[in-house]
Amino acid sequence: VQLQACGGGLVQAGGSLRLSCAASGPSFSTYTMAWFRQPPGKEREFVSAIRWSGSSGYFRDSVEGRFTISRDNAKNIVYLQMNSLKPEDAAVYYCAAGRPTPSAISLDQMYYYWGQGTQVTVSS
Repeated sequence: VQLQACGGGLVQAGGSLRLSCAASGPSFSTYTMAWFRQPPGKEREFVSAIRWSGSSGYFRDSVEGRFTISRDNAKNIVYLQMNSLKPEDAAVYYCAAGRPTPSAISLDQMYYYWGQGTQVTVSS
């Protein structure tokens, strides 16, 4: 599976962006898809994940209620809609594919495939 993330950019605080991650390769619909981010000078952190069926979304506390995640298995794309962006959301965002258990869904070591990252910058 190859992943290509896009949609990052510069936005003012309070604005919105939608990230997309297009997947190529077999069995996309069987993978849990996730977004991670790496703020400047910090470790990579979990942002959100969606299981293969799209029925369950998971979010880190700081983005709950502002971000939504969705997927289109027919098009092999996963989206991260980011609203009410804050300066602390600025980071390089990565999409990832794996098959984690629910309790491990936020652990980056559970994901096999990674996209190249897309930069999100939020000005205050």
